[in-house]
Amino acid sequence: MNIDSIQNGIVLDHIPAGRGMKIYHYLHLDEMDWPVAIIKNAPSTKMGKKDILKIDGDIVLDLQALGYIAPGITVNVIRDGKTVRKDHPALPRRLVNVKICKNPRCITATEPELDQVFLLRDDLGGEYRCLYCDS
Repeated sequence: MNIDSIQNGIVLDHIPAGRGMKIYHYLHLDEMDWPVAIIKNAPSTKMGKKDILKIDGDIVLDLQALGYIAPGITVNVIRDGKTVRKDHPALPRRLVNVKICKNPRCITATEPELDQVFLLRDDLGGEYRCLYCDS
C-alpha cells in the first residue's frame, strides 16, 4: 500500500488500533474539504498494531482530548513536507465536554447547558470521575 506524504498538515501516529475512527469522528474530519488518510491496523514494533491519520490541511487540535481518546498518541505537525514539531499529549487532569456523564441523576442530565467536567482520579488506570456527581 502506498500513501503519499503530506506537505502541510498533521499526522496522528501511535493511535491504539481501533481508535482511529473515534478520533476521525471527534475531529469532524468527515465535514472537512481536505484530504484525509486513515490507516487502520498498521504493523507496529512497539504496539503490535496501530492506527494512523494523515490530515493534509490546517486544523486546530485539542491535545488534551487526544491524550484522553488515544493515550500514547504522537502528533506530528508537517510544514513544507517536513516534521516541524512533535507532541506527545498525556492524560489530562481535567476533561471538559469530551465525554458525557452516564449517571441519570447527575445535574448535567437535567441542566444540559452545564459543561461536562471530569477529573482524573487514577493516573495509572486512566479513571475519570464526574465533577458534579463523582460517578
